[in-house]
Amino acid sequence: MAELLPQELRILVAVAEAGGFTAAAAALGLTQSAVSHSVRGSEAKIGAVLFDRGRGGASPTPAGERAVGHARRILRLYEVMGAEARGAGRDTADGVLRVAAFRSAALHLLPPALERLTARHPGIRPEVRVVRELGAGTAGEVAAGRADLAIATLGDPADLPPGLLAGVLREEAYALVHPVGHPDPRTLPLLDWDENCGSYTRAWWRAQDWIPRATVKAEDDAMVLTMVGRGLGMAILPHLSLREAGESVDITDLGPGRPVRKVGYVTAPECASTLAVRALIRELRSEKG
Repeated sequence: MAELLPQELRILVAVAEAGGFTAAAAALGLTQSAVSHSVRGSEAKIGAVLFDRGRGGASPTPAGERAVGHARRILRLYEVMGAEARGAGRDTADGVLRVAAFRSAALHLLPPALERLTARHPGIRPEVRVVRELGAGTAGEVAAGRADLAIATLGDPADLPPGLLAGVLREEAYALVHPVGHPDPRTLPLLDWDENCGSYTRAWWRAQDWIPRATVKAEDDAMVLTMVGRGLGMAILPHLSLREAGESVDITDLGPGRPVRKVGYVTAPECASTLAVRALIRELRSEKG
């Protein structure tokens, strides 16, 4: 296959992000015909249709999604090249470090690690995006080239986007959370949120005949905790979420068979060898609690 030039990669990314050739051309300062010609050339080199064209614009095909993800990651390597070269021989890093994390990890796990990271490497500028763990989740941000590293809930290795690397940072148990002082919390309605109950808890969940169907599904775990504290029901939440529990709730252990989830990092092979990503992984591994 003929190699795509950096400008061709930028055009693919721009079309995907702008949703059409005309908007991408405006963003890049090019003509619409130049963008269209470039995309056709890239499709010929790759041997696949990358965008579905229509009156509403252009959207990536499955092949296009994969190609655009690789394009972002390749372009990111051009950006990282300078930072890596400047840090050579000094064992230090600088430049932007893009991190994707689910809400409770971004709130409780990342800040102390980033504080230590930037103290040791003042030139690193972290950019953190909170991404819901639904669909592709935080790992999908790495696969799509929008993040250098993700904090993710790790389940079946087969669920990880192909070609990515992952490592476990911690394992945390789920617990029953309920209004303080309630005599029989298992009789309460269940409150839940869409990101809860991944592949690591489904088997346990199905085996519990005392857990009813959720009467309320909230936007996130913080909303669930708030509603539990208001006496609206009980919930089953992991440790990171329970760090926000206040005096209005009690936390009860679910026993020796309680579900446990793995929280870890996900990165791409080309990012895993960079100074900034390696340094952040070290800080995350040293995080306790």
